[in-house]
Amino acid sequence: MSEGTYRILGGLGSPYSMKMRAILRYRRLPHVWVQLNDRNAYEIANVKPAVIPIIQFPDGVLRNDSTPLIFELERRHPNGRSIVPDDEGQAFLAFLLEDMADEWGTKMMFHYRWFRERDQKQMSEWLAFDRLAGRGRAAIDAHAAQFGARQIGRMALVGCTAANQALIEETAHRVLALLDAHVTEEPYLFGTRPSLADFSWMGQLSQLAVDPTPADLMRETAPFVMRWLAQLDDASGVEGAWRDPAVPLSPAVTGLLQMAGEVYFPFLIANEDALKKGAETFSFSALGMSYTQGTFKYQAKCLGELRARFRALSDEARQRLTPILRDTGCLDFLTRD
Repeated sequence: MSEGTYRILGGLGSPYSMKMRAILRYRRLPHVWVQLNDRNAYEIANVKPAVIPIIQFPDGVLRNDSTPLIFELERRHPNGRSIVPDDEGQAFLAFLLEDMADEWGTKMMFHYRWFRERDQKQMSEWLAFDRLAGRGRAAIDAHAAQFGARQIGRMALVGCTAANQALIEETAHRVLALLDAHVTEEPYLFGTRPSLADFSWMGQLSQLAVDPTPADLMRETAPFVMRWLAQLDDASGVEGAWRDPAVPLSPAVTGLLQMAGEVYFPFLIANEDALKKGAETFSFSALGMSYTQGTFKYQAKCLGELRARFRALSDEARQRLTPILRDTGCLDFLTRD
């Protein structure tokens, strides 16, 4: 590997791998893509948690967790192709939408992948092939059965259950509708260059564009989003500018913030409250639908980070964002102790 080159150890079936590969491509950072399989898995054996993608930095250090990776790359490479908007208010909104994609958008991905038999079959086989290509069909089939059963068994823990189907699918429909209307009018969420929010939603939706049921849905209801995803996968040739902060936000950004206020923040608050009480599960209602899942410490960390970033804004930026955050229902959750 050449000096100064990153290695992305990931998988085509991982939304966060697709997110980080697209970011390194856009930022024109030298890198190689390594599809993890049974021949090279030993490379990440000591990484805890072994969540992909794992990026090997040029100095040999292995790191994961896509959001900290984004900001570490920003720190190391202030080369003018940043994915964080220059305006601090827009940067905060982009971070909020990135966080929602990572923590709620992934439920759409996991739900559609493992809820229906047709998706379970194709994706367990494809992911097994990624792991064991060349090892024989019998080995691939055996691994597919084992892996699929394990993922299906995790659905209740992460909230992808039949009881939660209505809310998860309604939010997926909303996101697709907002983005499909947006991308025919504007290239990206915060201007003519992509932000971390664009890349995070691209990562999750890249999987919906492949899995059978959501791919059918996307082709029927959001065909331009499907093409936008393909373009954003390699935006290394894109040159653009950030949106003028004086220009009103796009309907897509406003609509996504509305979903954050109506669904994502209530989800985070319910999880936080349950953790404080020592409960193993929590429930909340949104859009007239109920939702229940297991508690997660990581998502409480996400809520804390969102609040800390909002508090760290300058008075001018915070005052400028207050009307839109109040109107979309986000403000109260961000300012609550």
